[in-house]
Amino acid sequence: MSNIASNASQYVEQMAALESDRRTRAAFQTLAVSLAPPRGHIFDFGSGPGIDALFFAQRGFKIAAYEIDPSMCAYFAGHCKDFIATGQISLDCRDYATFLSDTPLVARSSADLIVSNFAPLSLVSNLRELFHKFHALTNKTGRVLASVLNPYFIGDMRFPWWWRRIARLRRIGHYVLPSPGGPLTRRRFALIAAECQPHFELVRVFPGTPAGGQAVPEGFDPAHLNAANWLQIARNRFTFLLLQKTG
Repeated sequence: MSNIASNASQYVEQMAALESDRRTRAAFQTLAVSLAPPRGHIFDFGSGPGIDALFFAQRGFKIAAYEIDPSMCAYFAGHCKDFIATGQISLDCRDYATFLSDTPLVARSSADLIVSNFAPLSLVSNLRELFHKFHALTNKTGRVLASVLNPYFIGDMRFPWWWRRIARLRRIGHYVLPSPGGPLTRRRFALIAAECQPHFELVRVFPGTPAGGQAVPEGFDPAHLNAANWLQIARNRFTFLLLQKTG
């Protein structure tokens, strides 16, 4: 257990070390709070060590979280123990197949907002079945705010692997890269918009850490992105996508 805890602790330290990651997390948290109703219900998919869950709970939200990694679950349990004890936070650490097919461990009202920070969706190969699950977890006005890895990030263009995969991105809408946590799929926004159907529609796109500190609280309309919008998006490793439940 000590090795498990240390792995998660190292992750937390690494995430806190870079200013860009701190700014990205702060931007995501601020946006999520603006989207969820006061004291509403948030479902945190791929919650990691519970940093976001604790942030939201401290602001009065009720949190149900899902995480598959044992080290993250162990850290989460300690990091959020006070709110877990009161029932304000619950954590589901079952395997992914069970998560998709079964009901949540703790009964809650349907979520007002599902959040997924620092790209858990990029580790999911089949988004259609995940959004089917998200549909079941949300109320009739539910939304999803997801941080995804940006396939157009300017910082990646200095690497040969990006140029080797750009043709595939244009042709089929995604490419896959290996990572310690498993294969990472980087998708065009249009592909995500297609794969969230028929349960959700992509309604806004947000730069993860806006250049020059200029916030874009209203985001961009994904159907009408202009050159200036694309430049702001391309400067960010992460992009935030807002998806609205369909009628």
